[in-house]
Amino acid sequence: MAQISRRYFLAAASVASAGVTLAACAGTGGSTSSSSNSGAEGDTNTIVWWSNHPANSKDVELELISRFEAENPDLKVQLVDAGANYAEVSQKFNAALSGGDLPDLVVLSDTEWFNFAINGATANIDELAKRNNIDTSSYVDSLFNDYSHDGGHYGLPFARSTVLFYYNKDLWAKAGLEDRGPNSWEEFTEWGPKLQEAMGSGFAHGWGDATSYLSWTFEGPMWSMGGNYSEGWESRLTTPETIRTVEWLKSTVDDGYATISTDVTNEFVTGLIGSCIQSTGDLSSVSGAATFDWGVAAMPNPTGEGACPTGGAGLGIPAGISEQRQDNAIKFVDFLTNAKNTGFWSRETGYVPVRKDAAEDADHAAFLKENPAYNVAVEQLPDTRSQDNFRVLLPNGDRTIGDALEKICLTGADIDVTLAEVEEKLNTIYTRDIKSLI
Repeated sequence: MAQISRRYFLAAASVASAGVTLAACAGTGGSTSSSSNSGAEGDTNTIVWWSNHPANSKDVELELISRFEAENPDLKVQLVDAGANYAEVSQKFNAALSGGDLPDLVVLSDTEWFNFAINGATANIDELAKRNNIDTSSYVDSLFNDYSHDGGHYGLPFARSTVLFYYNKDLWAKAGLEDRGPNSWEEFTEWGPKLQEAMGSGFAHGWGDATSYLSWTFEGPMWSMGGNYSEGWESRLTTPETIRTVEWLKSTVDDGYATISTDVTNEFVTGLIGSCIQSTGDLSSVSGAATFDWGVAAMPNPTGEGACPTGGAGLGIPAGISEQRQDNAIKFVDFLTNAKNTGFWSRETGYVPVRKDAAEDADHAAFLKENPAYNVAVEQLPDTRSQDNFRVLLPNGDRTIGDALEKICLTGADIDVTLAEVEEKLNTIYTRDIKSLI
């Protein structure tokens, strides 16, 4: 049975700059340029896939391609190194829309797919699925619905993740706590001083910094305490509820049991911090490096409304290529993400399965039985929630919010003033770049 074998650190990076303007049209796939990244000219039987190989997964992608070609001998798949991270792939795709050879399939992160969708660059998956008799209802609802726009869906989930609460069981025992995660963040506030006393040196908890997606990992605690970054396209950054949650975040640092870390996973496995909120995909690296007894727990969800954000990347199909190329592409995506293959991908990379029936696959069912910590991520999927628009759909929303939270925690910046500044900046981006397109 395959084991989790790769280190995964979520690269849900936001668009590099809020000033990047995406092409308003999808371009054409039939360019006469001789780009080495395009499929053979006029060869509709070659599916060109642009990827950054999430979680160093190139060999896993190649294995899945081999499986597909064995079952579909009339089709070939060309895997293209399209960038070192999500942002670079997005930039390359954007450039191709302005007059270059388009791929048949492209990896797009949770912070980038929307900009292409509203500019008409990617195809409506619902229409392609209907045309090819592909049933999308077996996708995990929260993951599939992350790509909803204007009555359709403009991507399919692929390299997807959620967050988990990681904790040092040895520390928990030393502090006299039950072997479990907190039922609420208010409960964790009570645990903090006990854990810190038992910790000695280091910190009981570590938050990632802005570049380590603080705005993402804090989203769940914020939701569970009544705050959010936005509701639809209306900012909630300066509501009393959100301000109160940010005050709580700052208090964990001010009270001395939490810190802002530049490398949360490494500091957890080396014992420098006793707990953290990190991606499901970090299970692989923690499992391979931790020398102490550790565990994971679902994110506290005291209201039952969902307090765990989704993340990662999906697959988009360009609108500006032929119907035949689109049909081939969605056929390939359906294969990549079927129950057997999404389970294989999950075991090898650490991403969560994106199909509801993945656990029914014999190999994956056996894996989950032998890896109960990983099963926590699967069991948590029904409680996940699509992210707030201001973080995930506005260009540079992730870093803008994350930088503000880091500033508040590390410099003591006034919370009301700082969040008001962020609200004004993000409202401006929405009005200038998004409002007229939706």
